[in-house]
Amino acid sequence: MNIDYTVAALLFPAMALLMGVYNSRFHTLSALIRKLHDEYVFEKHIPPEWKKQLKNLRARSINLKYSIGCAGIAFLFDMLTVFALYLDFIFYARLIFGLCCFSLFMSIILYLGEIFVSTRALKYHLSDMKIDEE
Repeated sequence: MNIDYTVAALLFPAMALLMGVYNSRFHTLSALIRKLHDEYVFEKHIPPEWKKQLKNLRARSINLKYSIGCAGIAFLFDMLTVFALYLDFIFYARLIFGLCCFSLFMSIILYLGEIFVSTRALKYHLSDMKIDEE
């Protein structure tokens, strides 16, 4: 495979969008955690599924942390690919670009795991509500 600047440059917009999605998700998750914390500390309000929600939030924050970390590493590897191409180290550029793709792949897999965990959180919220079947 021939590798040049355009191959590495193709990932820059994708990574910027991905990091934007992760940041938005992180902001929403941190706001939810702060809200639950305030309910517990100031109002002494404890939801019925408290322990399950806390485990779920912990798993979500861990998945999201590693997703963002892998995406950051992928971005770093993409920059190193461009630098290696600049220095005409084609073999190293290919190797680093492979690591970049692998890191991005792992980031997306971890993010999908976070989505599955967050879906489980919605089930906890719906568990105390009765839904009439039609």
